[in-house]
Amino acid sequence: MTEYDYWKIFPRMPRKVTIGDITVRDGFQHEERFVSTAAKIYYLEELIFAGCRNIEVTNLGNPHLMPQFRDAEELLAHLRSDTFRKRCASRGIAYDDICLTAVTIRETAVERAIELAKRGVGPDRLLMMVSTEEQHHFANSGCTLPEYWQEAERSIKKCNDAGLKMCGTVSTIWGSPIAGATDMRDAVEFTRRWLEIGAHDIEHADHDGSASAPDVYRYFSMILDAIPDTRLHIAHFHETKRVASASVLAALQAGITHFEATLGGLGGQPANFLDDCPVKGTGDYYYKDPRYVGLVTLEDTLVQIDEMGIDHGWDLDRVLVLGKQLEKTLGKRLRSEAVINGRTQKDGHPAFGRPGLAKVKEKQGEAPGQKFPSHWAPQAILPEKYRP
Repeated sequence: MTEYDYWKIFPRMPRKVTIGDITVRDGFQHEERFVSTAAKIYYLEELIFAGCRNIEVTNLGNPHLMPQFRDAEELLAHLRSDTFRKRCASRGIAYDDICLTAVTIRETAVERAIELAKRGVGPDRLLMMVSTEEQHHFANSGCTLPEYWQEAERSIKKCNDAGLKMCGTVSTIWGSPIAGATDMRDAVEFTRRWLEIGAHDIEHADHDGSASAPDVYRYFSMILDAIPDTRLHIAHFHETKRVASASVLAALQAGITHFEATLGGLGGQPANFLDDCPVKGTGDYYYKDPRYVGLVTLEDTLVQIDEMGIDHGWDLDRVLVLGKQLEKTLGKRLRSEAVINGRTQKDGHPAFGRPGLAKVKEKQGEAPGQKFPSHWAPQAILPEKYRP
């Protein structure tokens, strides 16, 4: 007989997960108008109050290239302020449980983060990134892979000496928007290299939505066979084909416990236009239709995981409200379906029922809840030709 217990079929699948939010960094970086500092602070605070404990705050790269992040230091200073700490305490949130991350693609950004930490307003965790496909890597960093690995090694040593953590991202695991198909075995080796040079955890990223569910399952099974500590691995899926929720499920089935998402599924490359002015960003966009870019939505991912009975630690109803508010902030409909339809209502929607059912059943001589004619057998007798 078929096994019906999901956790027996997929014994590595977790009962509890951590879902980090990267709306204010990855989400807003692709917006072509500046999102106000006040709005960024509002969403950072509210996401933390709703249950987020791992949050990407900003990018400490050159604000001339990415002016969306010109307020990076102001955001970090606010989250380090006594005022914010008191607001957390009043809500029963242990401030030390919150991990603030800043993206630091180049060594100069790492050094900036260290200086901020010395002033008491730095992040807890930094992030550098390599792509297994070198053209994609060069477009993002301006470096060859060997050159960047040496820079990353130096940066991690500086980071560790300053008491900060470093996340190493591996991109183009399932394909590159520039060069096409890639070999997943390269990404496993890149993961080993990050850990060898001192990274504290690894973000495994599908930055252009190339992944298919079977390959996601294969890859994370390979990763956990090679490096079984699930605390080291974070899954990061972009949504370009409306199938990324299947990738989330496949990663869960393989045993991954840490994920990232954004409100409304925002995200993508750093914008090459901001307000009324072209900016450098990372050059031309990798897509032709802006409707098909961004990450898995935080709202829908939480609903998916919540309805699987997996613990996640978020106030889901609060997140759904935030998703609706963000649509007003940006003045457009975003990609979450859950902000419209919510979670599945176990009690249904009685108001939609057609009146008069009880009277009709009584007239027919049927008992309340009776589903079959009274003279039928309690259970169906399946014809021989259909039996297993």
